[in-house]
Amino acid sequence: MNRTDRLYALVEELRAVSPRPRSARWLAARFEVSSRTIERDIGALQQSGVPIWAEPGRTGGYVLDRARTLPPVNLTAGEAVAMALALHRLGGTPFAASAAAALRKLVAVMPPADVAEAHRLAGRVHLIGDGPVTPVPAAVADAVLARRVLRIRYADRAGADSLRDVEPLGYLGNSRHWYLLAWCRLRDEIRAFRTDRILSVHPLAEAVTRELRPEDLDIPHDRVRPLSLV
Repeated sequence: MNRTDRLYALVEELRAVSPRPRSARWLAARFEVSSRTIERDIGALQQSGVPIWAEPGRTGGYVLDRARTLPPVNLTAGEAVAMALALHRLGGTPFAASAAAALRKLVAVMPPADVAEAHRLAGRVHLIGDGPVTPVPAAVADAVLARRVLRIRYADRAGADSLRDVEPLGYLGNSRHWYLLAWCRLRDEIRAFRTDRILSVHPLAEAVTRELRPEDLDIPHDRVRPLSLV
């Protein structure tokens, strides 16, 4: 069991027996590690905000406050990123720190595989300013998540439309619009497609293997930032 899985399992073990304690020795035997490792793991969980405390005495051990924790949350990667984006809009308000803490707690109780997928998806979302309000077609969102090539009909700023096969790589959002960042096979380069100008979307079976690199964005780094789950 890797450390991420063990931290998750530790919380669930302590939640299952709460308010009874579990000793470091018992937990070490349960997870087949040393007591010292358990103590380090508990310390890491406490620093991340998990309400665990130590009860002294011969029958003491570590106790989790069930009233202040959540059971496993079955959020999908898309749902976690949606919450991160919604909470991002609270930046600059008196509730910004509380919003960030709430997101960390939700991510902490997600299964590790879902957390990894959510981080990958969040890394494909780039924001300038406070984020846009224009809609993103559902098929586009699905393709970015599933890493599938799209055939789109797109209207440029002059109103002329064209049919293109594109490899979705992520999103760019400013204060007004969402853009699909994709490798355009028609132009043979990365292009930004304003999502409200995408007239039709047809997902193809082909998988996207290309990755978006920071240097692919022709925008000063101090103006754009990736969405984060932490």
